[in-house]
Amino acid sequence: MDPTAYLALKTVHILSSTVLFGTGIGTAFHFWWAYRSDRVPAIAAAARSTVIADWLFTTPAIVIQPATGLALALSIGFPLGTPWIAWSIALYLLAGACWVPVVFIQMRLRDIANASERDGTSLPPSFHFLFRAWFILGWPAFIALVAVFWLMVAKPT
Repeated sequence: MDPTAYLALKTVHILSSTVLFGTGIGTAFHFWWAYRSDRVPAIAAAARSTVIADWLFTTPAIVIQPATGLALALSIGFPLGTPWIAWSIALYLLAGACWVPVVFIQMRLRDIANASERDGTSLPPSFHFLFRAWFILGWPAFIALVAVFWLMVAKPT
């Protein structure tokens, strides 16, 4: 691969990892902070924006990451079994295994919060249960992506 194409691919890979991580932590903080307010309209608005951000930013980054990562590894001649690459893939899959249910939980949280806002009622216990599950699933995904960042930068042997 010529150096210009490699640099472009690497730039896309780095930018998409930044979007993936940044959107994840940004929306998680936004939604958690709104939840702490105990104000249904704020929670409903945060839930709506979190779901939209996931579809607009996180989903494309999730697709771009492995595609560009695979292309980079192959263009440099790194076997996919190289330990830091294998660990990166495993951790990325772990983050994805946490993220997929989180997406469905977020959509359900959005719907429940919207109904509570529309009806002028408090959030039901099911919302709080789902929110805790959403929060708990976020931690292994966050830690896994931090580890992937470290592996991409350090490339330990």
